[in-house]
Amino acid sequence: MDFNVKKLASDAGVFFSRAMQFTEEKLGQAEKTELDAHFENLMARADCTKNWTEKILRQTEVLLQPNLSARVEEFLYEKLDRKVPSRVTNGELLAQYMTEAANDFGPGTPYGKTLIKVGETQRRLGAAERDFIQSASINFLTPLRNFLEGDWRTISKERRTLQNCRLDLDACKARLKKAKAAEAKAAAVPDFQETRPRNYVLSASASALWSDEVEKAEHELRLTQTEFDRQAEVTRLLLEGISSTHVNHLRCLHEFVESQTNYYAQCYQYMLDLQKQLGRFSGTFVGNAESTSPPAAAASPPAGAAATLPAVPTIPVVPTIVGVPSAVAEGVLNPNEVKPPASGTRKARVLYDYEAADSTELALLADEMITVYSLPGMDPDWLIGERGNQKGKVPVTYLELLS
Repeated sequence: MDFNVKKLASDAGVFFSRAMQFTEEKLGQAEKTELDAHFENLMARADCTKNWTEKILRQTEVLLQPNLSARVEEFLYEKLDRKVPSRVTNGELLAQYMTEAANDFGPGTPYGKTLIKVGETQRRLGAAERDFIQSASINFLTPLRNFLEGDWRTISKERRTLQNCRLDLDACKARLKKAKAAEAKAAAVPDFQETRPRNYVLSASASALWSDEVEKAEHELRLTQTEFDRQAEVTRLLLEGISSTHVNHLRCLHEFVESQTNYYAQCYQYMLDLQKQLGRFSGTFVGNAESTSPPAAAASPPAGAAATLPAVPTIPVVPTIVGVPSAVAEGVLNPNEVKPPASGTRKARVLYDYEAADSTELALLADEMITVYSLPGMDPDWLIGERGNQKGKVPVTYLELLS
């Protein structure tokens, strides 16, 4: 191994000089070369970009992969430069469980058929989630990570170099200032009454030595000033490139929003298709009077689940409840042609707004009171509702029966 003692000593001397200059600046005992205001603004802007990019990157990773253990595993694979193994999404895992349950319960039973249909939709949702995560990772996370691990490291390295150049420059200025002060003191006219002739020679020699020291310090100052100016220009160009970084991140952000929009649009369409399929299956559930059919209270979805549908203002979803026999019931029962029974009517309070899907249904407003009753052969998830002269089918899950 080539061990250069002189170079090691020189580097140690430079480090010690910079440390002394930095300490004296912090204590207010040394002057510091200040950068211009524009340069300071560029550095502050770069620091702000770095800090917010880190936060956005980390939180986006949490959004795409909430599981901390999975994120740590992916990080280790990335650092080891190995391919991350394919991971089953939660939707795909749920689809697998539903399919296996359907096979155990019987794929021909109403519950088994529904499990298969819902499981297939969950599988499609899981696949859409996988595609979204992959697209967001490539188009959004990777550019942010490249900036932090590439451009920002280069900027940080050049800024550290500039800081060292500034410390060297200020140290040279301090040495020159001390050398000039010593030269001026040595060149002062001695007192002929008190100074012995021998000291005249020593004074002249010291003055010459300090003159040489001043010339040497001035030469070093010119060199360090040139190096500082060159490094300041290099760092300035890198800092001004932050504007280009913002433009690139803006484009990546648009791509991320587009991927997220496509993902949610796919999920919305898959769920609409599933609702339609389950609506067609509901006729089978009504006609199935076997003991395996669930009771009406168990078959009805909870009111909270039904209420979530109209709560999304940006998507005009008709809040159709799973199990609504729209197409089947129209051919079997027309509410306008039936009369209420002599007994068995009840009062009900409407829990949520409901928009009628067709002329056989009755539109509802939250908190209004209506009269309801059931007819033989009706789907247990529905009742006949009356409000004045208006009459139509209403979903049970939207009502609170009072009497």
